[in-house]
Amino acid sequence: MSGLTSYSQIAKKVASFSGNSKVFLSAVGLIAAWIMTGPLFHYSDTWQLVINTFTTIITFLMVFLIQNTQNRDTQAIQTKLDELIRATQGAHNYLIDLEDSAEDNLKKCHAKYQALANQARDEISRGEVDTGTPDA
Repeated sequence: MSGLTSYSQIAKKVASFSGNSKVFLSAVGLIAAWIMTGPLFHYSDTWQLVINTFTTIITFLMVFLIQNTQNRDTQAIQTKLDELIRATQGAHNYLIDLEDSAEDNLKKCHAKYQALANQARDEISRGEVDTGTPDA
């Protein structure tokens, strides 16, 4: 098992665990307990430092965890969309892996489809049908 695979597996498990409602309620309980101990510690700088340090560390680690999860989800969605494009008759195969294209190519492609959408809106406003597969 490679380090990357084990990181991905760990990140997936931790993301699943941390998204649980029980974990959220536990965090709320921890904050409530911290607030209630304020008078005991006279709302000292150390009392504030404890929660600030704890939340900063958790936030720092969660940023990487969330980014890993989003990257995996995005890659899976893009792969599924690529398969739909590949399997759909009449679809333009040049759209497969479009997210990896150069910025100017992506903008040109977007402009083309934006123009098609505008054309379809115009057709609908004239009472026409906007379905079909126009040629590229």
